[in-house]
Amino acid sequence: MSETDDLRAILLDQVERLLTDRAGPDTLRANERGVWPEALWAEAEALGLPTALAPEEKGGAGLGWGDVVAIWHVLGRHGAPIPLGESMVAAALLAAGGIAPRPGPLGLAVAGAPVPWGRRAAAVVMVSGGAVLLQPGPATRQGLAPTSREPADRVAPGVPADEGRLPERFGPEADLLAGALLNAARIAGALEAVLDMTVDYANTRKQFGRPIGGFQAVQQLLARAAGEVAAVAVAASHAGRAADRYGLAGAAFEIASAKVVAGEAAGTVAAIAHQVHAAIGFTDEHALHLFTRRLWEWRDGCGAERVWARRLGQAALERGGAALWPDLTAR
Repeated sequence: MSETDDLRAILLDQVERLLTDRAGPDTLRANERGVWPEALWAEAEALGLPTALAPEEKGGAGLGWGDVVAIWHVLGRHGAPIPLGESMVAAALLAAGGIAPRPGPLGLAVAGAPVPWGRRAAAVVMVSGGAVLLQPGPATRQGLAPTSREPADRVAPGVPADEGRLPERFGPEADLLAGALLNAARIAGALEAVLDMTVDYANTRKQFGRPIGGFQAVQQLLARAAGEVAAVAVAASHAGRAADRYGLAGAAFEIASAKVVAGEAAGTVAAIAHQVHAAIGFTDEHALHLFTRRLWEWRDGCGAERVWARRLGQAALERGGAALWPDLTAR
């Protein structure tokens, strides 16, 4: 096992333990009421997680995209109520542009869309024309009360405090591609949590004297959900490895494919989970809706599946029919 593999395994274990201890359903509910989990963020920062994707010479851990996809999977499985994934991407973009990552939560502004935890951000990072721009976040401006509530907040563009040029491997849409990869990986993790909840419920909820999981119709639903969950995990992992091999710009096909697979699965599995749980899945005391609502949010974030499917179709038409099979199988 290489040194990077060792570090990845250590960080995965730390993230898993941190979120298990500090990011349960009660924390998620409090977060949605606007309570910022200060201790959770402080521990994540102390572990060096926000800069894990930045190179070591910029104060990071030097992990690759494939490594952090595994970490983002864990974030999704716990519905992590902090902008850790966004901060990791933002720090990586800053470092690639020659800018030292800033402390505190970093917001990622993509194509004018609302910024997750925008009012909490110490700084906001965006990409424009191949340049990475850093501007002070709302949390650092006088008179604004920082909050952690989702859905995302709109952050007005300001005068950049710093600007750098991204390498060609990142491309002019590095923020969009990295954000799509982040959301695909988080969807993979959240789907895993939703499937576990649904299987557990089906095995304990009884009807007509036996668990509903014993009925063939329910078993078929769970089998379909399990297939979708596995497909998303594979697609996200493959996209992360492609980004390491070819750069974000060169992995646009794999990232787009992962986002399409993840988006479609988010809709399918959420529907199955709520069908099996019936009305209880929407009640405040049950945790299911905490994850399915995040699935729907991440599904739309950085382009819904229809957006990426259209891109894939246009790219296939431009390349021509003779190139389609080689494009699908060459890598």
